[in-house]
Amino acid sequence: MKHTWHYAKKAGWLIAAALLLKLAAAYLELQIPSALADIIDDGVPAAQAAGNLDPILHYGTIMAIFAVAAFLTNLAGNVLSTHASCRITEDMRQDLFRKVSYLSARQVDEVTISSAISRLTSDTYNVNTMFMRCLRMGVRAPILMIGGIIVTLTKDPVLPVALIVMIPLIAFITIKLTRKVIPMFRERQRRLDVMVNAVQAGASGIRVIKALSKTQYEMDHFDKINDDLAEMRYRAGVTNAKIHPITALILNLSLVSVIVLGAVRVTGGQMLPGQIVAFINYFTIILNATMSFSGIFMVLTNGLASAQRIEQVLNMPETMTVEELPPVESEYAVEFRDVCFSYNGVDHNVSHLSFGLKEGETLGIIGATGSGKTTILNLLLRLYDVDEGQILIGGRDVRSIPNDELRAMFGVTFQNDFLFADAIGKNIDFFRDLDPAAVKKAAVLAQAEAFIEDKGGMDATLTIRGNNASGGQRQRLLIARALAGDPKILVLDDASSALDYRTDADLRKALAENYAHTTKFIVAQRVSSIRSADQILVLDGGEVIGHGTHDELMASCEAYREIAHIQMETEEVDDSAS
Repeated sequence: MKHTWHYAKKAGWLIAAALLLKLAAAYLELQIPSALADIIDDGVPAAQAAGNLDPILHYGTIMAIFAVAAFLTNLAGNVLSTHASCRITEDMRQDLFRKVSYLSARQVDEVTISSAISRLTSDTYNVNTMFMRCLRMGVRAPILMIGGIIVTLTKDPVLPVALIVMIPLIAFITIKLTRKVIPMFRERQRRLDVMVNAVQAGASGIRVIKALSKTQYEMDHFDKINDDLAEMRYRAGVTNAKIHPITALILNLSLVSVIVLGAVRVTGGQMLPGQIVAFINYFTIILNATMSFSGIFMVLTNGLASAQRIEQVLNMPETMTVEELPPVESEYAVEFRDVCFSYNGVDHNVSHLSFGLKEGETLGIIGATGSGKTTILNLLLRLYDVDEGQILIGGRDVRSIPNDELRAMFGVTFQNDFLFADAIGKNIDFFRDLDPAAVKKAAVLAQAEAFIEDKGGMDATLTIRGNNASGGQRQRLLIARALAGDPKILVLDDASSALDYRTDADLRKALAENYAHTTKFIVAQRVSSIRSADQILVLDGGEVIGHGTHDELMASCEAYREIAHIQMETEEVDDSAS
């Protein structure tokens, strides 16, 4: 929990001020019952003797001063505790978001996106509630309880005994139930991760779900996940809810014994009526303070469980560090040397991959789904580190290149890339403050200029995920984004699958004429998209089953030849139909 306490230390002066104010407020509240006893036992007889209300008003004013002072200090303490808890949570959430942003892709796979979302939202909220409640009641409740017991003991040594006997029993029950409920809170947060994942998947695929009439299936699936979460919330809530009524029962029974015993002592002349009224007020204060502990324990156990989940991410080691690896001799701009990689550490997703590209050359990659095409790009971008072998850029191992420098070399369009709800021009620029002329040029070369003008120009607004644009239009905008930064290496991962053949051909021509010095990696399902590439890799099961130019592969690689023949027959049918 070192991170959590670190954030608390940063808000130290706020916490200290809040605790001092709550301490002062508790002290002032403890004076009010004594002032009430003074009114009854001293003020009333004095007023009767004097024939006026001055003595009562005198004691009443004192009591009012204590009450107002207690209110003001309580209010100030609550404001400061709110400020402190919000600052702690803000710092924690910011650091957690930064940590998640810089985790390696493998670590993100381990945490999962849905769990990261719930830790950034639900868990940080629980930590906020924990600090706020503990700062407000963590000092006030024990001071009121202990102070109330001390004051009552000084006034009468007999009456407080019944309450003092009950406190260890209450503590035992509270601790026992708290230990039982903590694992339930952790399991509840895990099930919340599952629900967030289901919501995220459902929202992302809502169009497909509706198109395939699977709305009811998704509702049933979510209903089961929601039931599991609700069941765990219920179990944790019921277990935690036992603390309050059990505590209340014990305290009320002890209070009854105090009242009965006090009445006996007043009747016997051992106590004054005002004293018994004061005792009842003190015991009410002690009772409420003790009851507050159940609420504190609830948010404390919940908050600590969430804090542990947050710390699990914050404590993750930095795995994608820059390594000191000497440059090696290489005639290529980009070279893979006997690269092997596995996502799960068991089965290789890429096996013994070797090839080299000179500056300006194009590599086409084709193969069945799951053959390792995107994995090659992930390794080139160092989203994952290789298990064996080396990936070199200009003779430098990618593991030795600082991330900012490495990523600045690339222009990238992924399969599942995204557009955000903003102007078209801003989507292409993507917060890089590029020259507007470069943005416009990229749009032209990506064959996007015509439809951008039809939509109203670069200032026209896209909806979230670019849903007001067609699939082909979205792909051209994403390609324009990749081109706008004038990259040294261009990576297109199935980026033209939604383009018609003519637009795809125009795009390839524009890339060849305007990016002659840019090394290109093009993953495609169409042979026509990569047939002019300098080299083509044909993958199957993470292994290279064909490597060469289009003509060489047509002569030597049966799998490539089969794909090409099928697609060429389809193109001929399409041409004749049109």
